[in-house]
Amino acid sequence: MFLTLIKKYIKINYGGAVLNTKKTGDTEVIAENTKKAEQKPRAKRTYNRKTVSNSDEKNIQEKVSDDNRSTKSIVKSVTRRGRGQRAGGGKKLKVIPLGGLHEIGKNITCFEYDNEILVLDCGVAFPEDDMLGIDLVIPDFTYLLNNRDKVKGIVITHGHEDHIGSLPYLLRDLKVPVYGTKLTIGLIEAKLKEHNLLNSIERHNVNAGETVKIGDNFKVEFIRSNHSIADAVAMAITTPAGVVVHSGDFKIDFTPIQGDMIDLQRFAEIGKKGVLLFMCESTNVERPGYTMSERSVGAIFEQIFDDSDGQRIMVATFSSNIDRIQQIVNSAVKHSRKVAVIGRSMTNVVKTAIELGYLSIPKGTLIEIGEIKNYTDEQLVIIMTGSQGETMSALSRIAQSEHRQVEIKPSDKVIISASPIPGNEKSVYKVINELLKKGADVIYEGLMDVHVSGHARAEEIKVLHALVKPKYFVPVHGEYKMLKCHEKLAMDLGMDKKNVFVMANGDCLELNKQSAKLTQNAVPSGQVFVDGLGVGDVGNIVLRDRRHLSQDGLMIVVVAMDKYSGEILSGPDIISRGFVYVRESEELMDEARNVVQQALEQCDRRSSNEWAYIKTLIKDTLRDYLWHKTKRSPMILPIVMDIE
Repeated sequence: MFLTLIKKYIKINYGGAVLNTKKTGDTEVIAENTKKAEQKPRAKRTYNRKTVSNSDEKNIQEKVSDDNRSTKSIVKSVTRRGRGQRAGGGKKLKVIPLGGLHEIGKNITCFEYDNEILVLDCGVAFPEDDMLGIDLVIPDFTYLLNNRDKVKGIVITHGHEDHIGSLPYLLRDLKVPVYGTKLTIGLIEAKLKEHNLLNSIERHNVNAGETVKIGDNFKVEFIRSNHSIADAVAMAITTPAGVVVHSGDFKIDFTPIQGDMIDLQRFAEIGKKGVLLFMCESTNVERPGYTMSERSVGAIFEQIFDDSDGQRIMVATFSSNIDRIQQIVNSAVKHSRKVAVIGRSMTNVVKTAIELGYLSIPKGTLIEIGEIKNYTDEQLVIIMTGSQGETMSALSRIAQSEHRQVEIKPSDKVIISASPIPGNEKSVYKVINELLKKGADVIYEGLMDVHVSGHARAEEIKVLHALVKPKYFVPVHGEYKMLKCHEKLAMDLGMDKKNVFVMANGDCLELNKQSAKLTQNAVPSGQVFVDGLGVGDVGNIVLRDRRHLSQDGLMIVVVAMDKYSGEILSGPDIISRGFVYVRESEELMDEARNVVQQALEQCDRRSSNEWAYIKTLIKDTLRDYLWHKTKRSPMILPIVMDIE
């Protein structure tokens, strides 16, 4: 009887689908038993209800009741197990970005399933103008370090700094394998060597089109893509919960400098099979149309070289843009010019690219920077870093006449073959102005098309969306306004708003084939500052002090007091640094000294030995006086010496 009830329950609630589906565990057994029961002929009922005694009727009712309870219990068990199996055992995939959202740079994303974590990319961001003295900004790795036993590997989409720059800082504390394409691994190895980590980190070269298994829960397929660096790939990550496609940085270039165009066919094939989540970059989503091919820049360079007779040509570009460097070299060779390279990162990348076969420079074309004095201006091309106006870059030092080997000439032609990263515009324009003041002929993006982006515009992004056809979507790699614009694009293509998630760094998205939601449990994320050899020892408080010092300067007050009586034995002496020039402000300094002395003399003698109180008194008294006199508030540093 209870088998018949199960059959009816399943038929009503699931349309009988379970009966015809091979499942594991109890589901399969019960389905087979139900089928047998269906085939067995029923016994003919011969009893008449009226002839059944009261006691027999009671026993029958109890039996039926027991059968019903058993049926409910079994159905409940089957339902629970069946649903769990369809949802990947009830477990969900966690997607946790630790960087790259609401910002440009510092890209890193964690994929967590069961007790395993896969990390995708590990980049840096460059400091903003108000981050005084900071060299690099890296992600906060707290979550990964706290779960170090779960981390099974790191996969890298391409070799740009905003995707590989933080690897040495993570790998010194977390020894896990790194997977990437040939050029990407080559650039990573150069970084690891610089940090003395080369021999302690396992690296794997993966070709586009290949799939690697990482841990028990992740299979990662490397999909050929196009970007402003060779060997860029997208990722298709297969998990028990479903497939995640990450675009990496990409554009659709039908005529790439090296290799084949992006493998759109593979995106379509994966999309047909079903994609749980699509994560797509948003850098140029606000710009309509299509990004021009990298080859279009080559034609512009040819034109510039043709018009540069008698001029020395200098080109500033991203050190990792190997395709751009190749086109500059091609134009130099065609016009019988030698090529010199300036800048540590540019030198390292060119060396690595030549060794790996990604940069072809004819023998005798590449010369050392010290050899440029042996050639005339029309025989030289100098390739350098500094396209973003970085303070210590080669181009910035040349513009400021601070470079030891290269000095700008009025006859020089300087090409800035890059567009400013958001936030760097002021620094770039400052360099351009300095070069123009020195008489150089400066060509930049606003004058000629000397740069094309490596990032897809809106129509190219739409193509990838149409091919992948995801159930859920997360826009990545961009400022908040870019992510919101990408959200709208996805909805315009037909996606439901509830299936699009605009996340922030540290957010946790849990999803499977049935559902997706942002949890309330955000993980630690944020910025860690690198200053020289120090990592994380400069925080927001230190930066605040640096800004304070840079804006208002410093006043040091030195007082010597008797340890027991509190009597002033010497001072107060006041030293000014960055506030006023003492020789021109003697009256102000004398008055400030008197104000501090009077405050100390009137101080409660009972508090005379409480040095913290005395320092606070000095700071408050002097701050009020200086603000009243100058409307400025310098940092005040009291030094109280107790003398026995």
